[in-house]
Amino acid sequence: MLARMSSTPTFKRLPRAVREQQMLDAAVKVFSRRGYHAASMDEIAEDAGISKPMVYAYLGTKETLFIACLHREGTRMMEAIVGAVSAELPPDEQLRRGLRAFFGFVGAHRDGWTVLYRQARSEQPFAGELADMRTRVVEVVATLLRRNLPVPAEGSREVRETDLEVMAYALVGATESLADWLSDHPSEDPERLATRLMNATWPWHPPSK
Repeated sequence: MLARMSSTPTFKRLPRAVREQQMLDAAVKVFSRRGYHAASMDEIAEDAGISKPMVYAYLGTKETLFIACLHREGTRMMEAIVGAVSAELPPDEQLRRGLRAFFGFVGAHRDGWTVLYRQARSEQPFAGELADMRTRVVEVVATLLRRNLPVPAEGSREVRETDLEVMAYALVGATESLADWLSDHPSEDPERLATRLMNATWPWHPPSK
């Protein structure tokens, strides 16, 4: 009797949080490859190694699943940037490290980047989620620019808030464009790309090698 019981296989149930991450991993991969409309819940379930009803039970419809993917990848990206930047550093070094962390994220999570900035941008209502995230990034960059402005000489024109906003949008736009390029060039070094962008766009700062 004991021998028969010991030979019976046992299965360890994964914690819900672990299972959800597996589903999100699979969903990000499928959404990045297929796009939102062409992706199927059947393919996502198969890639995750679970049943389709379980995907619905854990994460809901395809729309809510896509939004969950956006939130997770966006959170990962922002955590990588925040973790690399210290408020004690000079503003230019904060931006340099933030760029390195950002491009490092894109290089390590190309599927996540594709979902965030290629798929979400072209799909409604997901474009709104991306726009909100982008606005927060622009505000951070504008703050860094403002802190690093040189003291205006007597009689010179002070930089207006509109000018700072335009500069911030230009820098963020350049960063996004280069991230798309990096995503298509796996052999490129993310840190080197960050240095190139820093040298080309950051005002009042000598070029780095």
